[in-house]
Amino acid sequence: MRHFESAEALEADVGKEIAVSEWMTLTQERVNLFAGATDDPQWIHVDRERAERESPFGGTIAHGYLTLSLLPRFFEAEVAFPFARMSINYGTNKVRFPSPLRVGRRIRGRFSLLAVERHPDCAQSTWKYTVEQDSGDKPVCVAEVVLRQYF
Repeated sequence: MRHFESAEALEADVGKEIAVSEWMTLTQERVNLFAGATDDPQWIHVDRERAERESPFGGTIAHGYLTLSLLPRFFEAEVAFPFARMSINYGTNKVRFPSPLRVGRRIRGRFSLLAVERHPDCAQSTWKYTVEQDSGDKPVCVAEVVLRQYF
């Protein structure tokens, strides 16, 4: 795990890949729970037999927003800001889903620090978050995420 002990330490690592998370297997149960929570039970996500028969992906795939929602889990397991009293998600500048995420695949997050801006009460950091799946040639999610670490 990478610990940033100060805003200066954060600034010193701009332009670098900071962390890569452990692998996690995406299960059909997780996809089904997400479908229920978001009222999005589209068959390409929840109907295995139909997805195997009719979809171009050969089986069920994760919702893009499920993939996006897992980013904090991966990030917080790998990066910490002890200098801050709290860290919040401030926003997302850009999100793309370049490749479908097949259910049953393993995924992990990669995190690169793009920029740091100082404000009177916080450091605002911009990150490139990438979710990759094993056996995949393209990422399944790429997002530019803005965090604020409040002093």
